[in-house]
Amino acid sequence: MDTAEQNFTFLLLNGFSAFAFFSAIEPLRVANRLSGRKLFGWQILSVDGAPVEASNGMRLIADARLDVAPKLLIVCAGFDHQVAETPALMAALRRIWRAGATIGAMDTATHILARAGLLGDRAVTMHWEAVPGFRERFPDIPVTDELFKIHDRLFTCAGGTAALDMMLDWIGRHHGAGLAAAVSEQFIHDRIRSAGDSQRLALSVRLGTSDQRLLAIVAAMEASLDEPLPIAALATGAGINRRQIERLFHAHMGHGPAAHYRLLRLERARSLVQSTDMAMIEIAMATGFASQSALARAYHRQFGHPPSTERRQL
Repeated sequence: MDTAEQNFTFLLLNGFSAFAFFSAIEPLRVANRLSGRKLFGWQILSVDGAPVEASNGMRLIADARLDVAPKLLIVCAGFDHQVAETPALMAALRRIWRAGATIGAMDTATHILARAGLLGDRAVTMHWEAVPGFRERFPDIPVTDELFKIHDRLFTCAGGTAALDMMLDWIGRHHGAGLAAAVSEQFIHDRIRSAGDSQRLALSVRLGTSDQRLLAIVAAMEASLDEPLPIAALATGAGINRRQIERLFHAHMGHGPAAHYRLLRLERARSLVQSTDMAMIEIAMATGFASQSALARAYHRQFGHPPSTERRQL
């Protein structure tokens, strides 16, 4: 058991996820209360020391600017993380890393640690919606679907409620499973998920069906959005014919397999439009469209406006 107080330093970047931040910090507060002593301390930094605005519009006052040398730093970002990727921030993170600090990333801040060159070839995680853009930008860095991933001096977390589970894991490792369980119960959190638990609901839950043929086909679709497979090949892979796959999708999904495949590709394209600065032609190629104009037409039909308009509004 650790006896010394552990201090967390949170670097909040404009547009950070307030939910993920509070899911990380509140377990520390409750652990202190239940233990009757100060096991954990924390402070909030911003790049320039000014208040920081979360994605929900809430503004938090920073304790200091990023010119200190914390021993344990957690970078908290949101889906506008690329705006924060300034040369000054990259240099500061490299300085803190060289000084021997442990550095963590919450939500999409994994992009920022990668941009700073701190990840090497370590496997990382982040919010599942940010993964496609990360793989396009950093194809040599392995990404997992885990809730959090901990290495020596470096850890990454998917954000959201995964931050709660990561901190409960931290409390358990340093102060015992009993305290971690007691903290978990304070949040009406009936199960402490392990790092290896998946972020997303099972495909059967998301689709509302247990039909194994449909699940296998949709899984194959999701795995090949950049190079769409022929519908006939998907049917053959599931052991059915073209007519049967059409009936299967209309019965369970309300539309045909081609329409569903196109929707998956457009949802991936929308995620890339919103969370990356990839060129539209690159997004088109990454989502299986033959050209930028083909993507724009399909995007407009589905969402009511072209992708370029949506990016200008962000």
